[in-house]
Amino acid sequence: MKKEQIIAKAICIFRKEDAILVSEGFDEVKETFYYRPIGGKIEYGETSSKAIRREILEEIEASITNLKHVGTIENIFTYNGDNGHEVVFVYEADFIEMSFYENASFFGEEDNGTRFKLLWKPISDFSNNKLVLVPNGLFKLL
Repeated sequence: MKKEQIIAKAICIFRKEDAILVSEGFDEVKETFYYRPIGGKIEYGETSSKAIRREILEEIEASITNLKHVGTIENIFTYNGDNGHEVVFVYEADFIEMSFYENASFFGEEDNGTRFKLLWKPISDFSNNKLVLVPNGLFKLL
């Protein structure tokens, strides 16, 4: 993560009954797990809505429909001991391909080839800080 830089990102909430789709991450310094919806960095000259469509297509080869902006979060945080600052455009959408809803979990792949696991987690797991949902403030938008 580059220091002293604000990063623009877009993430997307996918819902299945009372669950949302998230990836699991781990902060090695804090020794804690966290969960975040799929998405990524907005490239220069790209709108947030185009970025989220691109990121989902690149990471899990999925097309989406019913894309709706639900809010924007300014997130100042610490991850693996480094300070971060991002502005996150939060969207909701539906998968066109229904198989994404049928699997309890599946894998995606980052630009650098790193694989990550996506899983459906009940929204209630994020209440009372049972599990940590990031970015901060996202739970309120749900």
